[in-house]
Amino acid sequence: MSTVRELALKAKSASRQLAVLDTEAKNEALKAMAQQLLADAETILRANEIDLNNGQAAGLSPALLDRLALTPARIGDMVEGIRQVASLKDPVGEVIESWVRPNGLEIAKVRVPMGVIGMVYEARPNVTVDTCALCLKAGSAVLLRGSASALNSNRALVSSIKKGLSGTAVPVDAVQFVDTGDRGAVDEMLRLNGLLDLVIPRGGAGLIRRVVETATVPVIETGVGNCHVYVDKDADPQMALDIILNAKCQRYGVCNAAETLLVHRSIAPSWLPGAVRELTAAGVEVRGCPETVKLIPGVTPATESDYATEFLAPILAVRIVEDLAQALEHIQTYGTGHSETIVTADEATAAEFLQRVDAAAVYHNASTRFTDGFQYGFGAEIGISTQKLHARGPMGLKEITSYKYVVKGTGQIRS
Repeated sequence: MSTVRELALKAKSASRQLAVLDTEAKNEALKAMAQQLLADAETILRANEIDLNNGQAAGLSPALLDRLALTPARIGDMVEGIRQVASLKDPVGEVIESWVRPNGLEIAKVRVPMGVIGMVYEARPNVTVDTCALCLKAGSAVLLRGSASALNSNRALVSSIKKGLSGTAVPVDAVQFVDTGDRGAVDEMLRLNGLLDLVIPRGGAGLIRRVVETATVPVIETGVGNCHVYVDKDADPQMALDIILNAKCQRYGVCNAAETLLVHRSIAPSWLPGAVRELTAAGVEVRGCPETVKLIPGVTPATESDYATEFLAPILAVRIVEDLAQALEHIQTYGTGHSETIVTADEATAAEFLQRVDAAAVYHNASTRFTDGFQYGFGAEIGISTQKLHARGPMGLKEITSYKYVVKGTGQIRS
């Protein structure tokens, strides 16, 4: 039997024990995990330093190195995320709805654990911790397979998590880690029907496409983020500037960062040159449509592919549009259904944008960077789904559960 299958079998067995634990037992386990991560912080940071050095030697981009990097502050954020998950209401056992049939049958739709969740992800070690916290609180075991670039970091994190669980009611085998950089292990995971109930890929477009095309187990697709900021003719100029600088520059290598700026023609002459100046000063390369290039000499001409690209880098595509309709057409053509925002003081225009844009998250006068489980109050997230079946947007506890129907009778039989 292969190592990956053995790990999945252990997770499956542990999931049956985990599924019946009460909320207090799961919360105590999460708190123990958090405490252990703090105690092991130095060991985790040393392991992460090895990965960062290897990544630099391998020529990883600054954006990927940023995703990979751990700091005392980031470990603190992960610990806070665990504690927030512990404080959230337990979804398991929730009666979603109930009713009584004319024959007296009492039917209840009850939330239950998913079972075993497989996670395939790139670079970001914090995903290891977020995934474990959410899955355990939602009553599911987890099989983790991170990228080779974060192997040492993930190994240290999982060791610490298991150490924290060892003195709790949650079985240590509920967390399993595929400790190899061999890509064949991913293909094997994706075909573990009967052992894995769900696989969630989290990473770049190539990884997500590979998982979706290869898997025979169910997949929730976390999508690429080609996100837009549309500055309308009635936008507050300073607000618009603050939002695009945050959406583009706060972190480049994340899926909710803005990749394209759309500007209404009537505000472009007065607002866009200053915005480009601020973006350039922040280190962003601006690539513009012909009108933008004509308005602001020195701007690099944008290509068709620029508008379709998730840069994950200090590059921003800019296009001047005629009106809201053209902005919506552009988003419909190039957007990936992740996060889109409009900056405007006109409530009617905003309402039309929010209604017509087909994305997991749509914003009015706010940065796309808020599409995040922590920011939404979920404690953490296991990913951001851009599909429409089962879950959409940041996925917290409820999104990684299923449900069953509990039917109570008094001897009814069907005629």
